[in-house]
Amino acid sequence: MKEHNIVANGVSLHVAERGEGPAVLFCHGFPDTWRSWRSPMKAISNAGYRAIALDTRGYGESSGPDGAGEYTMFHIVGDLVAVLNALRCDTAILVGHDFGAVAAWIAALTRPDRFRAVFGLSVPPFEFGAGNFLTDLRERGQYDFYMFRQMRPAADDEWAEARKTLPAAFYWTSGEAPKEERWHPMDINLGLLRPVPSGPPSFVDSADFNVMVGQFERNGFHRPLNYYRALESSLNMASAFTGCRIQVPSFFMVGAADGLNELHPVTEEALRRVLADLRGFVELPGIGHWPQLEAAAQTNAALLGFLDAIS
Repeated sequence: MKEHNIVANGVSLHVAERGEGPAVLFCHGFPDTWRSWRSPMKAISNAGYRAIALDTRGYGESSGPDGAGEYTMFHIVGDLVAVLNALRCDTAILVGHDFGAVAAWIAALTRPDRFRAVFGLSVPPFEFGAGNFLTDLRERGQYDFYMFRQMRPAADDEWAEARKTLPAAFYWTSGEAPKEERWHPMDINLGLLRPVPSGPPSFVDSADFNVMVGQFERNGFHRPLNYYRALESSLNMASAFTGCRIQVPSFFMVGAADGLNELHPVTEEALRRVLADLRGFVELPGIGHWPQLEAAAQTNAALLGFLDAIS
């Protein structure tokens, strides 16, 4: 694994890569870093691909501004393009999870010249121009929705004790948590930050997880939480693409036990309304929000099958 820093767009982006061949760029979500991609990076680099992952702005060893307005998905797409430019990659296939999936869908829509295919995990693409779901939730009085809590200034302190909050976030959103106690995006009694029965969940690599905990302890959560604070701006700007569909080859994978499915149930029919060239849709029984960690073998196999089919 080679690691280096790229300075672009007013930030320093930490990048890890391994292997040679067609470029595959991995983009993580919240609360995470590039390290959760280690297994698929190894699998695809061994199969003849160049695996590249970054700490997105504000995470891990990457820098980031304090202002929430500089964390829209369009800022992240700009950073992804900057990584390709710095590494002299004409094009790449995108793999995104959580907020990284949102950025990947928008990158595939707006820059198909640079991102020739997209593999999304856990968060499906939304219909462009179909409205702002945050506004809809407010109008229905559903202020307990977890994203609204993440946007509050107080969230910085609520998340600050990373040795407790990071294991909680990974555990309660996973299929490892008991079904009746698993995280629910609309129920504050089933929130992300409840104490966990024991340490980190079994599916994480303890060494990598400890590094991540240390990084969050040093850097805090203000910048990562800015992704939530900027989301409404991203949704409003996406109205410029009303009626557009993502044309590049795509694949979507989701854990059947992911609490986000309570908000956006995923069907192949719904995906095809946005994804013009959907090559596959996999729902993993008993798996929660972290397919690349909870079901690494299945995720790697699906990703390799997709890459080989479009190469």
